[in-house]
Amino acid sequence: MITVAIAEDHQSLIDGVELLLRYEEKISIVGMANDGEELLHIVRRKQPKVVLMDIRMPKIDGIAATKIIKKEFPHIKIIAFTMFDQEDAIQQMIAAGASGYLLKNSPLEEVLTGIQQVAKGETYFDGAIDPSFFTEKAKSTSTKQLLSKSEREILQLIGQGKTSSEIATIRFNSVSTIETHRKNIIRKLGLHGKGELLRYAIEKKYDF
Repeated sequence: MITVAIAEDHQSLIDGVELLLRYEEKISIVGMANDGEELLHIVRRKQPKVVLMDIRMPKIDGIAATKIIKKEFPHIKIIAFTMFDQEDAIQQMIAAGASGYLLKNSPLEEVLTGIQQVAKGETYFDGAIDPSFFTEKAKSTSTKQLLSKSEREILQLIGQGKTSSEIATIRFNSVSTIETHRKNIIRKLGLHGKGELLRYAIEKKYDF
């Protein structure tokens, strides 16, 4: 069971996420907060597996709250949930210990995917985030360091010429999940489209 706490100062958005997750058998919402102080009380009592964290909140903002939670409970995974797609905001949340970054204008289904991914120990970044943020990181970081275990395995299968449908069958995932992984890999590696991803996977297939 993936236990989740939601921190968001707009109650209507909390209600929307709660409605999305309500019928997910493997996800349980253990607390909802409208400010950072209230969130910390919930986290200390419930110790959820994942926290969906707004950056701009009253009393204690999301960056400060993330630092506090990761210091007290390093095992808790945090996903930034915000309207801010600027590089400095992303960098601050990642530096604070966030494992994912989602934009509030994204489909709610992407929230579900993000929660599932970070709960498995992986990272998840919104498809709308400017890929240039990852380009410089990719230049100085190896593929093994940059990509999650699942992403490296998928990259290997891409290098073998497998389609998304074939990879989904091999990994017992949906095609949409594999397509999301493809987008994340492209973004993290600073590539441009599926053609460049395929060339990279073929060239680097022994490096990861």
